[in-house]
Amino acid sequence: MISIDLSGKTALVTGATSELGRVMVRTLAQAGADVAVHYHGNRAKAEELAAECQALGRQVVVVQADITRKAAIEAMRDQVTATLGAPHIIVNNAVIQYEWTSVLEQSEADYESQFRSSVLQNVLMAQVFVPAMIERGWGRVIGINTECTMQCWPNQSAYISGKAGMDRVLRVLAKEVGVHGITVNQIAPGWMLSENRTAEGTPQWYLDGVPLKHRGKDQEIANAVVFLASDLAGFISGVYLPVCGGNVMPGI
Repeated sequence: MISIDLSGKTALVTGATSELGRVMVRTLAQAGADVAVHYHGNRAKAEELAAECQALGRQVVVVQADITRKAAIEAMRDQVTATLGAPHIIVNNAVIQYEWTSVLEQSEADYESQFRSSVLQNVLMAQVFVPAMIERGWGRVIGINTECTMQCWPNQSAYISGKAGMDRVLRVLAKEVGVHGITVNQIAPGWMLSENRTAEGTPQWYLDGVPLKHRGKDQEIANAVVFLASDLAGFISGVYLPVCGGNVMPGI
């Protein structure tokens, strides 16, 4: 019988208090991993999530950081390492929210925010956390991308410019650190269902484009995270993995 067991591993999830972040943290903990719960502003939600993981018998630390600033990420690393040891797994999930509009109307600040939260977050998280993975000879870097990066729909330009840059950074990183036993992959969610996002009102045109004809759940993203974090995925690296029911399909 094949199972996923992350016992003995420590995972850090950025943006852990978001709806998707919470599901990923819970699932990593259910698979046996100790977890570092990162938040930016919602400490109460982070502590609530930490308590859930502790109830599963996991060691947990709650950490605050601005993931666009290297000094803040270094301070987060020091806090996590002092409590749980250096993370084996990092999941770069945090993103800055903004108003979507056309290229002609989007503010410069929105493009900058997406660069900082998508591209720069992944660069800084790698610079700060990957060296310990190299020393250990094992590591997992998982970035949360989006199906939107392939769709290029109107009003998405700021968001997907950041996510496309993130894609290139992580592909290069995969080639640079693979020799050290570290895999680097991305998961690209579709328009998923969550605690507060229901299927009610889903436009038919969206479902028509999804071969499986329904929207997925955040749990399905978390399942992919746990798989890529495990030894079952030990020979998978450099992947952009859509989890969207086939709504987008990378070509060859």
